[in-house]
Amino acid sequence: MQLENLPTPCLVLDRGILARNLERMSSRMCEHGVSLRPHLKTAKSADVARMATAGEAGGITVSTIAEAEYFAKHGFRDITIAVGTTPEKLDRLARLFSSDMRLNVLTDDAETAVAIAAHSGRFRALIEIDSGELRGGVSPDRPELIAIGRALGEKLAGVLTHAGHSYECRTVDALKAVAEQERVAVTAAAERLRAVGMKCEIVSVGSTPTMMHVERMDGVTEARPGVYMFGDLFLAAIDSGTRDDIAMTVLASVIGRRPGTNRILLDAGALALSKDRSTASTNQDAGYGLVWDIDGKPSYGECVIEQAYQEHGVATSSQPLPFERLRIGAKVRIAPNHSCITAAAHERYYIVDGTREVLAEWDRVNGW
Repeated sequence: MQLENLPTPCLVLDRGILARNLERMSSRMCEHGVSLRPHLKTAKSADVARMATAGEAGGITVSTIAEAEYFAKHGFRDITIAVGTTPEKLDRLARLFSSDMRLNVLTDDAETAVAIAAHSGRFRALIEIDSGELRGGVSPDRPELIAIGRALGEKLAGVLTHAGHSYECRTVDALKAVAEQERVAVTAAAERLRAVGMKCEIVSVGSTPTMMHVERMDGVTEARPGVYMFGDLFLAAIDSGTRDDIAMTVLASVIGRRPGTNRILLDAGALALSKDRSTASTNQDAGYGLVWDIDGKPSYGECVIEQAYQEHGVATSSQPLPFERLRIGAKVRIAPNHSCITAAAHERYYIVDGTREVLAEWDRVNGW
């Protein structure tokens, strides 16, 4: 099958670019002497996960119980759910276990820690640490840290943080500073727990931008980047990748042409692309995505999706569009602002490797 024959809109994943991205991050973490526990919240695919963990310790990170169930069904036995849990979810989590299963849940709440400790499920827990994002997590110097650790008791596995505020950085120096802030916060929390006699085996950090630029990993045991696998326009705009690293695109069809205004209408809108506008805060605004040709090349200039309706995308370019090549039904590929959200509405990937030939279909999981 060829790309020209696929139904649109759909996800196209270039296996060669993916493999290159995986190797780069694996090598970086190996140089720092930490385990790579890739975050699969973007890919949500067992086939991608097998590539991402090849040669690694084998542990993965997910964001939802549905993802944990899917990956467990596909043979993954060491899973961290890196979103805070609630007591009513613990029974469902306990049902995941087989004899060789390892599952870590996450909390930053003492009452939830009590519920985790009291539950008969064999999962363990990580305490979420706030390293500057001000989202989830307890500050490493707060008394609540010790209270949560004591409440977890024997189920305490370690500490985890995510420097999501790294995406606000616009220079490499700023990214390096946030990476060090992330490391200091989580290792300080681990040392506080150990100082009062608690075990803290896992010291976990994450975020693709920080892992791309981190200079020190002293005291850290594992890293959990995720979007590095696919890349996107936002990562390229904040110097944490390039446009050549974008492995996942949305295949779309031309459904309307407006030569008078130099615009084309596509059958990929907000549901196929997302309404993420993250690049708008950078000096490389890409609208709702960039339109490339069917071979993934920027043949139409800086062709930007300037408006995304539910099922329509309207694109215009910095140069006159070649309407003779963009007839109704012509296929294009759209590079996403944010791969995680763009992929979310789709159920499968169509796999290519530098050509138009479709080599395979890989499924993915959605839902919670």
